[in-house]
Amino acid sequence: MTRADLAETINRKMGLSRAESLDMVESILDKMGKALTEGENVKISGFGSFILRDKRERVGRNPKTGVEVPITPRRVLTFRASQLLKDRISKD
Repeated sequence: MTRADLAETINRKMGLSRAESLDMVESILDKMGKALTEGENVKISGFGSFILRDKRERVGRNPKTGVEVPITPRRVLTFRASQLLKDRISKD
């Protein structure tokens, strides 16, 4: 599914023009991106949550050579599907 697919669905279901529908999709994604950039988690009820996690520095290993390499601390984004979405996926 793409941004254009989402905009097309909004266009059909709500009767907005294609440009307005695409603007709406862009606005929603922009708002979500800004919230995540500011360190906020994003929860969409009935769909799931985008959760930011801070990972500490750790030692990793090059699987080919076995040489230990430090892995720097970083922030990662994870997605957790809601129970409702999990139920819908497992039934289809």
